[in-house]
This record gives sequence, structure tokens and C-alpha cells, in this order.
Amino acid sequence: MVTKNEVDKIALLSRLEFKEEEKEIITQKFNSVIETMKKLDELDTQNVEPLTHVLPMKNIFREDEKVDSSLREEILKNAPKSSEKLFKVPKVINQNE
Repeated sequence: MVTKNEVDKIALLSRLEFKEEEKEIITQKFNSVIETMKKLDELDTQNVEPLTHVLPMKNIFREDEKVDSSLREEILKNAPKSSEKLFKVPKVINQNE
């Protein structure tokens, strides 16, 4: 069972402030959630396989393939300005600030 002291600790850790009436409501709601979760303990899960996801999923991997990346000149043709093998862009950071 959650107490008001524990709600105070949770609020402190969460950097939240509550009025006394709100703390009372939050305490009741926490305890309601805990009671609901306790009902799950009553279920017989002996023959239930644990799930990692509700839908059957499997990752599809592809083989890594080496690809020719010598398209640099073609890519740099699209740049308004370039220098050697790089894009040239306007300076956006003032180092005096």
C-alpha cells in the first residue's frame, strides 16, 4: 500500500508539487492501480509462453555488400559551392560570442 509519505518522496524525485488534497487523491489512485495489478497475480500463467511483443515479428537482415562510393564528383555537382572533396557552406557560428 502506498502512503502519503511515499507520494511526497515520488513528488520530490519528480520535481512536482502537490496540494494536500491532490496528495490524497494520488495516494488513492496509486493504491487502486496496485490493487488492479494484484489481480494479475491470481491468473494461472503456468502454461503461457512469455511474449516480447504482442505481434509475431522477426527481423529481416540483408547481407552487407560493398558498394562503389566514387560518386563524390557527381554529388558535388549539385552543391552551390565546393572545395576539393567537400561542400562549402556559409559560416553560421560567430566565435566571438
